[in-house]
Amino acid sequence: MKQWLSLVLVLLGTAAPAQIDQPTVDGVGAILRTLDRINGQVQDYDVAVGSSIEHAKITLTVNECRYPSNALNSDAFVHLLISSNLSEATLFEGWMIASSPALSAMEHPRYDVWVLRCIAAPSVE
Repeated sequence: MKQWLSLVLVLLGTAAPAQIDQPTVDGVGAILRTLDRINGQVQDYDVAVGSSIEHAKITLTVNECRYPSNALNSDAFVHLLISSNLSEATLFEGWMIASSPALSAMEHPRYDVWVLRCIAAPSVE
């Protein structure tokens, strides 16, 4: 048992620094996908950083969006605030990661929200 634990710790220890050291760039917005579990409706939204959109009975606010500097479409890290329009209660507040949606997911009986990617600032040339 100790050998397996040692192996897992060694593998985790070598994999983590590559992910942590990856420089990121701030995006100007995020593309979010919502699912209404009752009627099966899927909707995508482009939301600017610092802005909110209303989807049915929830409000989605994008506070920040980051992506790896070498690849816009490889992953996205979005800080979201999701609240109920009915009670103004906070349903979710934190970081969602596009490549690992189950890692930090909103728990809601009707709606699911995913991060698809960040929106990059237009290049000035």
